[in-house]
Amino acid sequence: MARNTLSRSLHDVGLAAWFGGTLANAVALNPAAARAGGDQATGDVANTGWDRWTPVNAVAIGAHLIGSLGQLRAHADRVAGQQGVATMSTAKTLLTVAALGVTGYSRVLGQRVSAAGAPGRSGTKPSKRTRADAAAAQEQLDKLQWVVPALTGALVAVSSYAGEQQRPSEVLPGTAATSRS
Repeated sequence: MARNTLSRSLHDVGLAAWFGGTLANAVALNPAAARAGGDQATGDVANTGWDRWTPVNAVAIGAHLIGSLGQLRAHADRVAGQQGVATMSTAKTLLTVAALGVTGYSRVLGQRVSAAGAPGRSGTKPSKRTRADAAAAQEQLDKLQWVVPALTGALVAVSSYAGEQQRPSEVLPGTAATSRS
């Protein structure tokens, strides 16, 4: 089996940054912004943090996608010929599409909040002074901030499973079972 260090690294590092960054922002940035000293400062800190994270997240996601395509190309024979690999690849693809969709939608909501200069009680909790449209976006973000790390965390788990499928003790029986079918 050939080495695919570059594509595997892009896949893994990109996914790690996507997962870790969104989790850190949900766990730390959004609640910490509430300590900024007032609703407007809270909103400003949270918006600045998320706006700064966006380009890094975009690069991480791009790296992950490029690495994923490289891994899929490198392991096309296993996807087609080893029992269970196509199912795992389909699950990974569906999780990736879901994570991309939620990430993209969250960014649209975040842009609304940032453009409104929305004050807040935390990064995702509107204050009484927050405009209705921005408050609605913040309330959605309050829930979605946990969905992206959940989906990308599931991708980490499925990727671990994919790595286990590459063990010689898994490849040989999986390939033999497929050839008998």
